[in-house]
Amino acid sequence: MRPEFLRSELIDAALTSVRAVGTPLWLYEAESIRERVRQLSMFECVRFAQKANSNTHILRLLRSMGVAVDAVSFGEIERALRAGYVPGTDAHEIVFTADIIDEETLARVVALKIPVNCGSPDMIRQIGRAGRGHPVWLRINPGFGHGHNRKTNTGGPSSKHGIWHEEFEDSLRLVDEYGLTLIGLHMHIGSGVDYRHLHRVCHSMLDAVRRANRPLKAISAGGGLSLPYRQGEPEIDIAEYYDAWNRTRLEAEKITGGPLRLELEPGRYLVGNAGVLVAEVRAVKTVADKHFVLIDAGFNDLARPILYGSHHDIVFVTPEGAPVAGPLSPIAVAGPLCEAGDVFTQQDGGFVEFRELALPKVGDFAILRDTGAYGATMSSNYNSRPLAPEVMLDAGKLTLIRKRQSIEQLLALEADPGPL
Repeated sequence: MRPEFLRSELIDAALTSVRAVGTPLWLYEAESIRERVRQLSMFECVRFAQKANSNTHILRLLRSMGVAVDAVSFGEIERALRAGYVPGTDAHEIVFTADIIDEETLARVVALKIPVNCGSPDMIRQIGRAGRGHPVWLRINPGFGHGHNRKTNTGGPSSKHGIWHEEFEDSLRLVDEYGLTLIGLHMHIGSGVDYRHLHRVCHSMLDAVRRANRPLKAISAGGGLSLPYRQGEPEIDIAEYYDAWNRTRLEAEKITGGPLRLELEPGRYLVGNAGVLVAEVRAVKTVADKHFVLIDAGFNDLARPILYGSHHDIVFVTPEGAPVAGPLSPIAVAGPLCEAGDVFTQQDGGFVEFRELALPKVGDFAILRDTGAYGATMSSNYNSRPLAPEVMLDAGKLTLIRKRQSIEQLLALEADPGPL
């Protein structure tokens, strides 16, 4: 469960980390991640969508709990390998999911026998030419989608993702033509669970299994499990979610005539609530009858608000760790970037939101909650700002799991220019 208030242990850990590595910084709680994994124990295979948080130390933590991993790039494959995941076995610890595959990645997955979740017919052809018999999944776009934001909708006619359902039979013929080994079928229509769409996806999966008309080893429910980002928001009912997919699996087994492994592919569900972004208040500005609190983290660090209008609760604390107190004022929290959209309290469409909060002072700290997913992994060097460090809290111990990027490292790729 997401606690309504930040625990004193987490605030103490945040301030200890600030004294050690400065601000801004990311802080993750290992036990929160473990608890989320335990909540999904009824699924035979939980496969982490590492794009949510691909720090190798977090990947190692998840692997230690039996969680498999999904990779969407050459770099994510290498991260999984660095974290100890073993390719080329019947366990299929790594699966590569994409809608295209470049030559470098193609050679790597074939050499390591990593199954590929194909999102386009051209991918099937390219894999077939490179490695006859290679294991594949087919990711199907069922013709509809659903997401908490239109940019997270990954199904329907406006989505680039997956094999369009009307091309499914042609894709199966390509699998046969190239002698590929079809492991299973995959559907992921977007981020944010809606139970009406859930049952519709389950129905579409059964229809695809019938149309495939062949033995399969697995089906994948994809990801997109919802998280509460605001106080009072409900948790997803995992039992209901599993029941819907398990009934689908049992019906599918009647069609295929053999057992099917049920996979789940969560990303933010496992790590979202486990992380916070810690920044220092560097200016407090009065604008008309409202206030802007400016902190030293920007959308180069946390991009979700500017991309999706995503909400993150923000807590202000003093250097001593006490919550900032006082009368409530309309406050917008913004960053240091030379960019008008660098505002953390904004709604979808870029409308600035002023929240009723106690006004902090320069030198206080802002803790942005529920930033463990799509935070550090979406960071950039915009305005030539270095990547922030990452810290893990585990059983009272703090570990630096990514150092702060230096200016020298930021500029290193531009050193010593030479001819092509």
